[in-house]
Amino acid sequence: MHPNPAFRGESAEACLAFALARGFGALSVNGAAGPIVSHLPFCAVPAGIEFHIVRNAPMARALATPQPALMVVSGADAYVSPDWYGLDHQVPTWNYHVVHLRGVVETLPETTLRGHLERLSASFEERLDKAPWRLEKMPEAALARMMRAIQPCLLRVTEVQGTLKLGQNKPEAARIAAGRAMQAAGLGAGAAEIAARMLQAD
Repeated sequence: MHPNPAFRGESAEACLAFALARGFGALSVNGAAGPIVSHLPFCAVPAGIEFHIVRNAPMARALATPQPALMVVSGADAYVSPDWYGLDHQVPTWNYHVVHLRGVVETLPETTLRGHLERLSASFEERLDKAPWRLEKMPEAALARMMRAIQPCLLRVTEVQGTLKLGQNKPEAARIAAGRAMQAAGLGAGAAEIAARMLQAD
């Protein structure tokens, strides 16, 4: 997390809502030889956030017992040229949105796997403009074979932190000038999102 409080103004509730809306992150735990990271989709349940991992992955071995963990959920990001501020003595920087979810991750019983997969797919299918895909479309034998390869898990979230870096530490005119220049540069969807938020930032 960025140490500047200007970039830490979002509430824990807003940060968690952003993370759940994204539904995809990088989970990190300490392994025997150093940090282990898995990139995975997740969804919310009352006890925390649930996801699954591949059984033969290093992450599965690291989670033989409950472990402290960090889930990093990234949003849009963009390079900011110092020329765009209209101020002297600026340097290049990067604006971005990210949330960290800390807690303890544990594996769940096999009996929870099907329900997890139903909730996970439903949480993303409901965002689409079509009839939702459901687990019942899979032949039972094929589904059982695939389910044997994955392990359900739960991250019990104990701390939520976020950074929303939009140039809030700059004068308003400089921030707006940089946002407009970023829009004009045509750097892609992520930069367009950051630029739009820079133009709206307090």
